[in-house]
Amino acid sequence: MALTLTCPVCGQRNGYEFRYGGEDKGPRPAEAGLTPAAWCDYVHMNKCTAGVQKEWWFHRDGCGSWFTTWRDTTKNLEVAKPEASK
Repeated sequence: MALTLTCPVCGQRNGYEFRYGGEDKGPRPAEAGLTPAAWCDYVHMNKCTAGVQKEWWFHRDGCGSWFTTWRDTTKNLEVAKPEASK
């Protein structure tokens, strides 16, 4: 089992039960004045962080919940939320 994720409803499960939903990019941009190019950047341009990033996951073979978690992309491991910079 390469990856385990912790569903907020079902607990820790095998990564094969989940579907990757992408990087958590924060709130959607406001529609007022939104250009097609800006929307395209928001939807398709990812940071592709080599390290810890916040991601969306869907528990497709379990409870059906969408949730966010932190994952270290270099080790493919779920990690605790990083400390805020001081």
